[in-house]
Amino acid sequence: MKLKQLEMALQRLHGFPRPKVALEQYQTPAPLAARLLYHALMKGDIEEKRVVDLGCGTGMLAIGASLLGAETVTGFDIDEGGLAVARENARLLDAEVTFLPADLRKGGCEDQIGACDTVVMNPPFGAQKAHADRPFIDCALSIADVTYSIFNAGSIPFVEAYTAQRAEVTEKIGGAFPIKRTFAFHTKDVQEIEVEILRLKRTV
Repeated sequence: MKLKQLEMALQRLHGFPRPKVALEQYQTPAPLAARLLYHALMKGDIEEKRVVDLGCGTGMLAIGASLLGAETVTGFDIDEGGLAVARENARLLDAEVTFLPADLRKGGCEDQIGACDTVVMNPPFGAQKAHADRPFIDCALSIADVTYSIFNAGSIPFVEAYTAQRAEVTEKIGGAFPIKRTFAFHTKDVQEIEVEILRLKRTV
């Protein structure tokens, strides 16, 4: 599957019917998701790999990984409503993905989720709750050798400091995350946020 074909397929997926502000529920844009996944594919981190999507929401990254030939894909999220949409989306594209509930804030990630080869994720940026992304980073590094994650642009110094002696940032890909007017505090129809996709390689 070509990059453009993947992007077009992912654009068919449904978003959150009633997004929750506390969980920062914004559907990952199809172009950004496709770019992350296709880059991971070219690095040998998707095809025939065990892939986990942490905070999968409506399944954008998980379903894309399945379409690109992952051996197994499992998506985890705290919100049952998002998981229900994710399951519908997987059926829509005939993707083989297992979606399960999990609360990463409680710890015990290895017991809840188990080991995998690659984590893909779009964690909360911490706009509603400071450091909301940290449990996702911790979980990813505890279960996978390689992680692809979306962060706010300029996050590398924080990520490098937070993951010191556990992982290294091996690649950065710039991108944009257009956020449509969703919640009452949004003042624009579309706000474009600069982001970066980081590839983290576990070192311990």
